[in-house]
Amino acid sequence: MQISKIAVLVAVLGTVFTVSMMLSVNAKNLGDSSSKPVLQRMIVLSDIEADPDDSQTFIRLFLYANQIELQGLIATTSVHQKNMAAVSSIEYLIDGYKQVKTNLALHEEGFPEAKELRAIVKQGLPVYGMQGVGDGKDSEGSDWIIKVLEQSDPRPLWISVWGGANTLAQALFKLKNNKSEEELNQLISKLRIYTISDQDDSGAWIRKNFPKLFYIVSPGGYGAATWTGINSYVKGIDNHTISNQWLLDNIQQAHGPLGAMYPDVAYGMEGDTPSWLSLVPNGLNEPNYPNWGGWGGRYELYIPQLKDMDPSGFTGGVVVEPETRAIWTNAIDQYTPPVAGEYGRTLKPGNQTFKGYKETLWRWRDAIQNDFASRMDWTIKSYKEANHPPVPKLNHDQNIIVKSGSSFHLDARGSSDPDGDSLSYYWFNYPEVGSMEKQPVKVDSAENMARVHVKAPVVTQTETLQFVLQVTDRGTPALTRYKRVHVKVIP
Repeated sequence: MQISKIAVLVAVLGTVFTVSMMLSVNAKNLGDSSSKPVLQRMIVLSDIEADPDDSQTFIRLFLYANQIELQGLIATTSVHQKNMAAVSSIEYLIDGYKQVKTNLALHEEGFPEAKELRAIVKQGLPVYGMQGVGDGKDSEGSDWIIKVLEQSDPRPLWISVWGGANTLAQALFKLKNNKSEEELNQLISKLRIYTISDQDDSGAWIRKNFPKLFYIVSPGGYGAATWTGINSYVKGIDNHTISNQWLLDNIQQAHGPLGAMYPDVAYGMEGDTPSWLSLVPNGLNEPNYPNWGGWGGRYELYIPQLKDMDPSGFTGGVVVEPETRAIWTNAIDQYTPPVAGEYGRTLKPGNQTFKGYKETLWRWRDAIQNDFASRMDWTIKSYKEANHPPVPKLNHDQNIIVKSGSSFHLDARGSSDPDGDSLSYYWFNYPEVGSMEKQPVKVDSAENMARVHVKAPVVTQTETLQFVLQVTDRGTPALTRYKRVHVKVIP
């Protein structure tokens, strides 16, 4: 799909990014993997039971409940389920989590008790869309969003919307009617919304009425959505990790009580999972910068044209409306998957290149799935029996300045693995993240060494580049962690 970009940076983003910079890893520690990331906090809105994929996504999410601070699990409606909000279905899955929580804690600290998760399960009104927004239409769910948002916590509050957004819309409606403009703007500045398309008519209403709200969405038909990269079959690559057999072998069967709860795919595997994947602290994800890309995809801030939103595609019946302001939405990556060599260089760029918005997500898919499989292993295995992610380490700052045309090195020697596994490395320039998208800068040596050589481009003005390090262990399943290096090239 061809995207027409309108470079619109809303003034409020100055405030948004000021907050996000404070929450990012301190610049002095950017090369130090020992510094603990600040956990993102999140409320989920889910139309669970409309499709098995919500249950699938909850099961995966609970395995990361120590890496994202869950502050609300709210059952809602959607265009696919207009008058039921299935609280009991969330509680059922929490009961499964309760059975494995003790074993999970053998592998990483910080997993909440099941009773803590049960305490944040709430219900939205069991009505469709804007029928649930207005005077006297508060719900347990909408009131909970307000309560959490008003807490004295400097961190942003992510709202991960897997179905309809009307419970969020009602919370915003009430705040607008009960707060001063200054108070409302302060609260709005803390919100980060990611909705899986528009699954009721309240999403467009929110964006029109709250133009300063940080909002990630692929509006329109589902066929034009970045999130579909989580489960799309891609011709020309190995799609095994999203196959039913892979799910059976790695998640559903012989992987404990929580894995046994993972339902079969009906329409698509875990269509809601991309709404929170970029909150996982893996060294790649920087959720306050959607244009940097990560496990949940990459997004840019512009007003999409109606023709690019698949307006006649499947929406379940939600009307596709023209956007009235800039939103974080589909971005395009050009991606050449690396290939393994049987002899000689073990890993190098392949011969096939892909370009599109789904590529911004599926390019990470094998690493995402392996991470999921590993954590499901944690529910049944001892620490010694399971695999754990490697720890990348840079031997220089994450932000470096180089002169035009000069040579420099990127160095990850000293990276380690908690299980003592052998490590493989892969460095690449992410040209879409920086000012030289049309002039990608290749690694000027074998890309799979711990320390690689790069030659800076010749420039006449200051330019920016971003390089990504992937460190993958050779445990089973193989796990990947990342580091980003931001390079400023000066004349």
